[in-house]
Amino acid sequence: MPHTETPGTEAVPATRLRWWTELPLILLVYACYSAGRLVVRGDVADAVDHGLAILRVEQALFLNAEHPLNRLFTREPWIGIPADFWYASLHYLVTPAVLIWLFRSHAVRYRAARTWLMTSTFIGLIGFTLLPTCPPRLLDASHGFVDTMAYYSSYGWWGGEASAPRGLGGMTNQYAAMPSLHVGWALWCGVILWKYGRTRLTKTAAVVYPLVTTIVVMGTANHYFLDAVAGAAVMGAGLLLAPRVMRCADLAKARYLPRYAPAPAAPSATRSPIVSAGCQTSASERIPRQRHPESPYGPATEPGASPSDAGESAPAPAR
Repeated sequence: MPHTETPGTEAVPATRLRWWTELPLILLVYACYSAGRLVVRGDVADAVDHGLAILRVEQALFLNAEHPLNRLFTREPWIGIPADFWYASLHYLVTPAVLIWLFRSHAVRYRAARTWLMTSTFIGLIGFTLLPTCPPRLLDASHGFVDTMAYYSSYGWWGGEASAPRGLGGMTNQYAAMPSLHVGWALWCGVILWKYGRTRLTKTAAVVYPLVTTIVVMGTANHYFLDAVAGAAVMGAGLLLAPRVMRCADLAKARYLPRYAPAPAAPSATRSPIVSAGCQTSASERIPRQRHPESPYGPATEPGASPSDAGESAPAPAR
């Protein structure tokens, strides 16, 4: 049965990781995120309406898992506080760590996996812009949600506005709930660890990390269950589009970037065709054991040769 590669994870020629090529991609994503945050600021009312609509759909489908989880995280600090640290930290630490690990241990897979992640992220940013959604924690208190990040803010570095450090809440898009990139990125990490991990620890982390992240985003009232589903769907779309994105990038690179022709090889005429070029011997000098046709001692001997040199079957000289 022929082996098939998962789209978006095909082996590509190994490329050398250069910070001056990877950093602009990160800055481009952040610039798009910031632009989306500025656009959403004027649509707060629409964001609240979208959030309430998602909540009503979940209640109609009996998918309302956010309320019981949020009450548990609020009632039990030993669960809620670690969950807040999980939400505020691992999203920005685990994903870069997996990228670095992937490049160091499976360099030929790095470009495809990074393209998959970046493509999915751009799709998510489009969703943030076109469908701003108020997370459960920012809804009116009558809907029964508690913002655990604000509730336990005295235990961490984050403020009451968002998971950003205190005083930097205005730099985040608080209405970027649909889709959940926390869940999407965690799912990407899980797939990469499961596919390329070699130990039982990496296989376990591949299952636990996205599962716990999904529970955390709902328990901290940062996302609805359907946000998590949308985050997984976005990663699936990015996986399918990643090969096309790489092909387009290759075509653009071949068309717009200059090519440097390799230096011509040295002409073959300047090289000596024989190994012994430049080495000479005198006319009377012969290589040992060389047979001379005019030798009076026979075709297999020469003056001064010992019996062993002439061969074991040669007769001994007459006395």
